[in-house]
Amino acid sequence: MEWTTVEAGDGAKLSVRLFKPAPAEEDVAVVLVHPYTILGGVQGLLRGMAEGVARRGYRAVTFDMRGAGRSTGRASLTGSTEVGDVVAVCRWVAENLKPRAILLVGSSAGAPIAGSAVDKVDQVVGYVSIGYPFGLMASILFGRHHNAVLKSEKPKLFIMGTKDGFTSVKQLQNKLKSAAGQVDTHLIEGAGHFQMEGPSFDAQMCIHGMYFLILK
Repeated sequence: MEWTTVEAGDGAKLSVRLFKPAPAEEDVAVVLVHPYTILGGVQGLLRGMAEGVARRGYRAVTFDMRGAGRSTGRASLTGSTEVGDVVAVCRWVAENLKPRAILLVGSSAGAPIAGSAVDKVDQVVGYVSIGYPFGLMASILFGRHHNAVLKSEKPKLFIMGTKDGFTSVKQLQNKLKSAAGQVDTHLIEGAGHFQMEGPSFDAQMCIHGMYFLILK
C-alpha cells in the first residue's frame, strides 16, 4: 500500500491510499468511494474490498472525501462538493497510474456521489453501486444525483440487499427502468443496508464487481 495526497479543485487536500496487486497487474484501476461522511464514513470501511480487488490483480484506490479521516475541508449534507473530490482522484489516477480504464465503485451515499462523477472523467468505463439510496427519504438528500448516473450510457451494476432500509427492491427496479445503457442488478437475499458495508460482505462485493468489470 502507498499513501499520497490529491488536491481537489477548490484546494481541499484528500488522503488517498493505493493498493497494488502482486505479482501480476491488470491495466485497470478501481476507485472506491466510501459511505456518508456525516455518519462516520471513511475510506477505511473499504479496505477489505480494496485488498480483495488487489488480490485479483487490479489496482485499487480508496480515499477520504473532504471532512473525513485525514482529508481537509468540510463535508456537505448532499454530497454536492464531494463529486469534485471523486473527479479529482479519478483524474489523478488517470494521469499518474495511467490505467487503460477506471471502474468507479460507490458504497451507500458514496454511490450517488460517484454516480454524479461517472461522465466527468473519460477514463471511467463503468460504475458499480453498493446500496444506492434511491428511497423517498434518502432522496431528500441525494435525489439531485439520480439523473447523472441514470442518463449515463456507461455500463452500470447495482448491488443491493433485499432488506435495505433505505431503498426497496421495487423502488430500485422502478428507478432503473429509465436508465440508459447497459444496466445490471444483483440482489443479496436478506441483507440490510448497513450489513453490506460490513466486512462479511467484502468478498461478495469484490467477486460481483470484478465479474462485471471482466465482462466489459
